[in-house]
Amino acid sequence: MTAALRSVDAERKPLNAREALRFEGVTCTFASNEGRGRTYTAVSEVNLGVRDGEFLSVVGPTGCGKSTLLNVAAGLIRPSSGVLSVFGEPLRQGLNKDAAYLFQVDALMPWKSAEDNIAAGLLFHGQPKADAIATAREWLHRVGLDGHGDKYPHQMSGGMRKRAGLAQALALDPRILLMDEPFSALDIQTRHLMEDELLRLWSTDRKSVVFVTHDLEEAISLSDRVVVMSAGPATRPVAEFDIDLQRPREVAEIRMTQRFLQLHAQIWQVLRAEVSKSYARNPS
Repeated sequence: MTAALRSVDAERKPLNAREALRFEGVTCTFASNEGRGRTYTAVSEVNLGVRDGEFLSVVGPTGCGKSTLLNVAAGLIRPSSGVLSVFGEPLRQGLNKDAAYLFQVDALMPWKSAEDNIAAGLLFHGQPKADAIATAREWLHRVGLDGHGDKYPHQMSGGMRKRAGLAQALALDPRILLMDEPFSALDIQTRHLMEDELLRLWSTDRKSVVFVTHDLEEAISLSDRVVVMSAGPATRPVAEFDIDLQRPREVAEIRMTQRFLQLHAQIWQVLRAEVSKSYARNPS
């Protein structure tokens, strides 16, 4: 059995009738640090769809524009050309109100407790305080932080902060979850626990997830599909692989299966070529 590898350039049509996100010819060009009117193209002519309810991971060499795509999806960056559509509607300006964003670094407010951090977004959206606190407490329970709601970020371990951050995002009930290497700073044991926790929470309502990671094993373990980005500049998707591993999954166990090893070998063959190109262009 071989992985379902497709050329992304050749795929112009929607993956199905309902997509959470659709990048159509998205290019992002910025002013270069070198000045003198020079520009730098981070991503170029990206055509990519994310199915409603799909868990999609994006991998590629360091600095290849993965986070730029997330920022476009969140509405934090407007593409220089091309269109981002959210559930079929072009996002012309402003934030993507259907999405929540989990950054690589903690986004918890240090002066607020875990409970208050989770409730903050709900209050901002106009929910009555009593309802927001009740929802925050429910999510503390769902992410395994019962009894820790009164702790401040500096009193929590890295894993606890990540759980609080996940609850903070999911409490808003977003239709799309954007994640930029959210577990990269954790030790391997805590990381596996958080990956399993994410899959457990995701399986309850199957939100659309776009997950950026440098860890190919993590990408395969979590995803329905893995997209490989080319070396920059002018990055674009060069290949995608359907991940046909059975769900539900436990990441530590799934990584020992023969099918996981086959998928890893096939995706790494493509990814390694792009990483080699990136090192050749930036030897320092």
